[in-house]
Amino acid sequence: IITSTQSCMAIATTIGLPILKKILIGGVTKGLGIFKDKNSFLGNELINAALPQKLKDINTTLEKIGLSNLVTKEKSYIADAAAFIAPIAEPILVNAISNMTSAEAQQISQGGSGTATAFLKQKTAPQLLAAIAPKVDAKLNEFGIVRSINTALQGNNLLGSILGNSNNTSATASLSNLASEQMVNGLFNIIENYEKTNPENPLNILK
Repeated sequence: IITSTQSCMAIATTIGLPILKKILIGGVTKGLGIFKDKNSFLGNELINAALPQKLKDINTTLEKIGLSNLVTKEKSYIADAAAFIAPIAEPILVNAISNMTSAEAQQISQGGSGTATAFLKQKTAPQLLAAIAPKVDAKLNEFGIVRSINTALQGNNLLGSILGNSNNTSATASLSNLASEQMVNGLFNIIENYEKTNPENPLNILK
């Protein structure tokens, strides 16, 4: 007896590589399109959900000491940096998708909706972080936001305490890393959502 689930899996496996590549490319295009538009980036819930806890703690501390305006600037400059790194992230992601094999597609099809994004993230996240972190750091320092936050939280080494570092010098580098982490995880959140809601994805019928 062939169950409906088994039948769906057979369909997904048969469709295979081309459809998975198309869906992932679509998700990347959508995500980077949001990155290139400042207002879209700032208003995207999936990107906001990717905000690392330590950066949340920094922002909460700034707000508590009356510096909400600095938080607003920080978010604005991170959005500017996101637009700057979008062209850097795109070839890394597209190359990984282009090189996906039929065997990998079959493996993905066994995992259900969302597995293709998880596969892409595993393949590219470390490379993405390594590629964009220096650019994000340069951009945020160009805007002066890292220095501003560091200055605001210098008392009693507040910034270092939040980030678990012993001094503010090492903490400042962590700020850019946290922003980079938000960008990468936020991008994959968008790609995953695209994959899970795409009507062309046969794995969505397994939900």
